[in-house]
Amino acid sequence: MRIWHRRVWQLSLPIMLSNASTPLLGMVDTAVVGHLDSAHYLGAVAVGSMIFSLLFWGFGFLRMGTTGMTAQSLGAGDYDETVAHLARAVLLAMGIGLLLICLQIPLSRIAFTLTDSSEAVTTEAMRYFQARIWGAPATLLNYCLMGWFLAMNRTRYVLALQLTLNGANILFDLIFVVGLSYTADGVGYASVIAECVAAGIGLILVRRLIQQQTGRLSRAAVLNTAALKRLLAVNADIMIRTLCLQVGFLWFTAQGSQISDLTLAANAILLQFQTFTSFALDGFAYTAESLTGQAKGARSRRQFDIAVIVSSLWAGIFSLIFALSYLAFGPAIIGLLTDLQHVRDHAALYLPYVILLPIISVASFQLDGVFIGATETRALRNAMVVSLAAFLACGYLLMPVMGNHGLWISFTLFMAMRAITLGIAYPRLRLSIPTTESGQSG
Repeated sequence: MRIWHRRVWQLSLPIMLSNASTPLLGMVDTAVVGHLDSAHYLGAVAVGSMIFSLLFWGFGFLRMGTTGMTAQSLGAGDYDETVAHLARAVLLAMGIGLLLICLQIPLSRIAFTLTDSSEAVTTEAMRYFQARIWGAPATLLNYCLMGWFLAMNRTRYVLALQLTLNGANILFDLIFVVGLSYTADGVGYASVIAECVAAGIGLILVRRLIQQQTGRLSRAAVLNTAALKRLLAVNADIMIRTLCLQVGFLWFTAQGSQISDLTLAANAILLQFQTFTSFALDGFAYTAESLTGQAKGARSRRQFDIAVIVSSLWAGIFSLIFALSYLAFGPAIIGLLTDLQHVRDHAALYLPYVILLPIISVASFQLDGVFIGATETRALRNAMVVSLAAFLACGYLLMPVMGNHGLWISFTLFMAMRAITLGIAYPRLRLSIPTTESGQSG
């Protein structure tokens, strides 16, 4: 069992470090644009970044689907199929990326109509959009590469890829904005080049790993009709699940804004606590994806059980650490995030929900990972649809009488329902894994 604890940490720690490095990039984007001569440049980058975050988040299935299917093939010892899974995902990513470029005009019109920013911000944000959109194929390719490396037990490669991406982005931010006097479009071009650099490094690492694993790329295997249908079905389910999650977070933000600007600001700060929590818990959830997928491929319920237990044990420990940290230092953390005393005071009213959330949401994160690794995506999709419906219904019932407390209770229920609905489906998933071990994980 000690070996499994070590294995979980070897896979999880690089993911945590990778996640922790991401906010640095946003800080540098803000810093370089924030030193320009007008505030609308900063607003433009904020709006543009939000648009692309939402857009690309919707295609997160490229990472998750690749991880689950590749991990199962690795567990079965089918190295040729691990290569084929990556190739299929890359083809899909390239197709989607090129389609986004072709549709950039209608996409930008829809996006900027919904943001409803000032004319100066919209004009500059459009320049950012028109630059950044050209990086869509490389961005989606990196999703596939990271998912594949995760499945292949190479989370150090994921960390290397993320650090390369962030480092290159920072470098080209400085070159374009500080050195060449670009504005928001310079930040967009920097992102495009950084994504391409990271993708290039990632492909080099893929080639090296394929040679080590003796996997071969077969056109017939890549274009296998049954495999392509499975790819599309799995990714469609995950996309619906992700869109429901997006709707939930967007609805939460929108409802807060309808209460008051003060509530909107307080909720935005408190959601950062959930982001901090996810840095650690996502590491264990991603590890669960990889290890449970390999266990399913190896047809070993014992491996499956151990993977779930050990990764969930550490995730649970960290959820308690975060909850206790927020209990002890919550007001101080709020103080670091804003200097406005009235916002601090308002956020403190809802801090108890944030303290509870790590303990409540850890189960949903872990079960997400387990079901993604096992590619039981229909159950994952259905659970998220039910959870979103419960969230919206609870919000509509509680907010008129409880205000923002009702919103936070509903959000907490949303996280709990994700765990409950998947927990109900979990025994069936576990029993679907054979007890006989006819394969081995690589």
